[in-house]
Amino acid sequence: MKIFSHDSTGNKTPIDFDSFTFSGGEEHIRFNPVDFATTVKIEIFERLTDSSKLVQLMVAVDALKRLSNEATPIELVIPYFPYARQDRVCVEGEALGAAVMASFINNLGFAKVTIWDAHSEVSPALLNRVVNVPQINLLERCDELSQRLSTGELTLISPDAGASKKTIKIAETFNGEPEVIQAQKMRNLKTGEIIKTEILGDVNGKKVLIADDICDGGRTFIELAKVLKNKGAVEVSLFITHGIFSKGLEVFEGLIDAIYTTDSFRAAEEFSTNNKIKLQIIEM
Repeated sequence: MKIFSHDSTGNKTPIDFDSFTFSGGEEHIRFNPVDFATTVKIEIFERLTDSSKLVQLMVAVDALKRLSNEATPIELVIPYFPYARQDRVCVEGEALGAAVMASFINNLGFAKVTIWDAHSEVSPALLNRVVNVPQINLLERCDELSQRLSTGELTLISPDAGASKKTIKIAETFNGEPEVIQAQKMRNLKTGEIIKTEILGDVNGKKVLIADDICDGGRTFIELAKVLKNKGAVEVSLFITHGIFSKGLEVFEGLIDAIYTTDSFRAAEEFSTNNKIKLQIIEM
């Protein structure tokens, strides 16, 4: 977690604090003395990737409100919104995880909450005073991809119907130069396993870029890349906003040639590398 004090001139100063976990599992945060006389807002940046960070955020907000006598607005930047994929109840007895997480954050009373490329429209609708940074704004920070898309060198692949709107937005941003081809996947309704992937267009001899918001284990992109290669794609790249990569990068070897992602889920130095796959981290 990083915390900053902003003054009226736009200067941004880190706020120092100590944190540790008691033997009983309780999270503790203690701030060094802070003078908030010239502070117009406090900004907290955190990657909420585990439960302990949620508790640390909660106690940090309480401590900051006490230090500032609740007179200074606090803003939160969480690039990866946790539980975003749990945005509907599919089976009776499940929780609506996205709503639970949004309620937790809303109750902390932030003046603004910034997230990056929400998984669906559900999360921004649930959060109070939210700013959702679009995927295209993040992609444009990568000069290499922007150049290749603007010249039409890359053909965009939408991995499923859910990603179509964002993929088309990317093409529109680059004046329609990149061709867009839709893919669709069929799953076993009982197991969720992908049993078939179809490409609704010609990729033979083309360099393609798959664009989506989240990559966890990567099964969708592995199966899609297999079909793209079999259909004659000469280069397969992947742009993912939130790169979790829980199975590592090795699972993409021989299928995906380059991966582009942001540092939303983990810091750039925490990514594993792979000699057979080009990995570029778009740092924010």
